[in-house]
Amino acid sequence: MRYLHILVFITLSCEAKREFYHVKGTIQDIDANIYQVIIAHDTIPNLMMPMTMPFFVPDLQELEKLSAGDSVHFELVWDEAKPFSRNFKIIGKGMVSGYDDFFDDEFSEKKIGTVIDDASFLDLDSMDVSLSKYDGKYKFISFIFSRCPMPNLCPAVVLKNAALATQFPDIEFIIISFDYKYDTPLILNKAYSAPTNSYPNWSVWSSVGKIEDIYRLIKQSGGDFWGVEQEKIGHKLASVLLGKKRELLGVWKGENWKVEEVSNAMKLIKN
Repeated sequence: MRYLHILVFITLSCEAKREFYHVKGTIQDIDANIYQVIIAHDTIPNLMMPMTMPFFVPDLQELEKLSAGDSVHFELVWDEAKPFSRNFKIIGKGMVSGYDDFFDDEFSEKKIGTVIDDASFLDLDSMDVSLSKYDGKYKFISFIFSRCPMPNLCPAVVLKNAALATQFPDIEFIIISFDYKYDTPLILNKAYSAPTNSYPNWSVWSSVGKIEDIYRLIKQSGGDFWGVEQEKIGHKLASVLLGKKRELLGVWKGENWKVEEVSNAMKLIKN
């Protein structure tokens, strides 16, 4: 009887680590070989913003009943070891996102699922480095400038990246300064080498001499900046999560994104 009580306690303790969320969305694609379904979902209260992302479905029979375009309700079981989805209910047909690039150019904001162009910058040793260097890995990119006077903006973005880099050592975290006039590798080295040296998966890049690359990357990421030449910098920035082929998986606009929201997305995507 004593061992039964221990078993019940362990079972309840494990179950207590799980949280359950009701999710609504539209299926974009299915890969039964890896038990994965790509879903454009609505806001998941207390978990994350609307995104298009993969969900793990361990029940193959349930997965085989689903099709691209199905509008579904389902349960997301938030298990710290491996989140998974179940209890799918098809409630109708939704729209599978398409991408019409007729009016697109290299400086247009990219849609979720499309590929961010390669771009070249300078690392802290003043050596050329490109996004494609990290193809084959997930990447999280944020933008800053060292002259930022607001502690709740650029410095806060650096601190949030540090928290995430600790939590996800197999994801590459890249912070890029868009201040191509002032933020040389030497300046950035003085400002950011101390916090980033402790993280092998965290890099800081300069855009000096790379004006077109930084402008294109920020615009494709859904942001913008201006006034560098006039010393009156303005910006509307975003942080982005890229897949192993530089496909855009998630966008967090502004600087007030929460570490927990990004962390939740990373946990799901890695599954």
